[in-house]
Amino acid sequence: MTDSHTVPSAGRFEVRVTADSHFAWIRTRLSLERTIMSWLRTAVALIGFGFAIVQYLEHLEETPGARAAYLPHAPRYLGLALISCGILALLVSIWQYWWSIGYLWGEPFSAIAGVTKEGKQTPVIAVAIVLLFIGLFAFFAVLLRLT
Repeated sequence: MTDSHTVPSAGRFEVRVTADSHFAWIRTRLSLERTIMSWLRTAVALIGFGFAIVQYLEHLEETPGARAAYLPHAPRYLGLALISCGILALLVSIWQYWWSIGYLWGEPFSAIAGVTKEGKQTPVIAVAIVLLFIGLFAFFAVLLRLT
């Protein structure tokens, strides 16, 4: 039997609608935001380093008096690998974020959320998608560059 402040559980645990549980839900929601933002920083670093390595090492080869590279395509492969890792990190982070938000907004937690589902959108997912397109652009710019 449940009282007016208890939401029936799905069998795993009992969710009580209290100020403590509401603020715990908010802390969890904000930790999801911090997690995806750290994924985004990592992905930007990987994509940026990959692109920079390609640019730097290819321009280094064009320096007058520079010795011919032992593996002339190695910078491109390394750059593509780093950019690919950044893109993969973005895809994993978007998937993890959507799954976690879906769980957090699902039953029985919607009663302690305290806001409507319309208020659950944040700009972080839009930033992740824009970075995904930037990463894909960088990947294909390096891949298709003919020198």
